[in-house]
Amino acid sequence: MNCPCGSEKTLANCCEPFLSEKSLPRTAEKLMRSRYTAYTRGDLVYLKKTSESPSGFDAAAAKKWANQAEWKTLKILSTEAGAAEDSKGKVEFIASYVQEGEEIEHHEVSRFRKNRHGEWRFVDGDAHTHKGGEAHHHHHARPETVANDVSVSATTAWVCPISSRTSDSAFRIRSILHLSSDRTSQ
Repeated sequence: MNCPCGSEKTLANCCEPFLSEKSLPRTAEKLMRSRYTAYTRGDLVYLKKTSESPSGFDAAAAKKWANQAEWKTLKILSTEAGAAEDSKGKVEFIASYVQEGEEIEHHEVSRFRKNRHGEWRFVDGDAHTHKGGEAHHHHHARPETVANDVSVSATTAWVCPISSRTSDSAFRIRSILHLSSDRTSQ
């Protein structure tokens, strides 16, 4: 079985040793790939453990997203630093999935940092999410900061375009027809 992270390696020779804690990812990209694989498997323990701030991890929101998404592909677009000898790194990626019948692309630049034990951890990311196939723009008028925020309307239908600083659980959910609630109407 190929690893869900798109490495073209088998799961056993790619992300499984990280998820089962038999070894540690030596690069930021390997941690990012293993975290994607954890989302495809609903492995919240791994996602929380590999977050720089586990206390800020919203397991309920992450579980909902992981379980509602039919994960399709992960494309690594670029990396900046993040090698075994580095202490910080960035990974730009697009995670494609289907949710409620809609193809979604989650485009993110994630930041990673090694902890005091030399283990890579997810710090945060700048992200925007849009329907698959739609043109997406990287320059937004005014990015907002989002931290541990889930906003849901009664007619939630898809994860909307955003440009923001995100944590694992920071997903703005909007209705197809209108923004949900007062916090997203800014």
